[in-house]
Amino acid sequence: MNGLTRTPARELSLLRREMDRLFNDFLPARQGEGASTSVWMPRADLAETDDAWLLSLDLPGLTADDVEVTMEDDTLTVSGERQASRDQQEGRFHRIERNYGRFFRTVQFATPVDADNIEASFEDGVLTIRIAKAEASKPRRIEVRGGTGRHTSEGDGHNADARQLEVNTADSSS
Repeated sequence: MNGLTRTPARELSLLRREMDRLFNDFLPARQGEGASTSVWMPRADLAETDDAWLLSLDLPGLTADDVEVTMEDDTLTVSGERQASRDQQEGRFHRIERNYGRFFRTVQFATPVDADNIEASFEDGVLTIRIAKAEASKPRRIEVRGGTGRHTSEGDGHNADARQLEVNTADSSS
């Protein structure tokens, strides 16, 4: 009876397995020559503060020299390549889940960024990039003043303009 019950978690698990099967059918194998031609995207976290964007990417097994970071027109691109080690190419694989080959990750920012103020650091397999926002896109506090005495109870300004227009029209006809 338990096998007949449909649960969202079970349905999602079945969907994921089916999607994995489809991708495995259409993407090149990750052994031999296919490993150097496959492209993958590292997992990333993107956070926003008032003055910057913070991007962290998981790149285990790589060094800072293996990674290239470029910025063009408010679009940041992180790329590189992870080679399969010689030890891993020997033997018969039963499961390959780690990604090898070229990787790309591109982030386009909705707000202008300061391309001259970008910092990147690589520690323990995590690449962290701080992208400063342009001054124009940073939030700023606008002072609201009260009690200026300009608002009167005689109208909303639109009616006052209309009355002024009528007076000018009458003066020009006399």
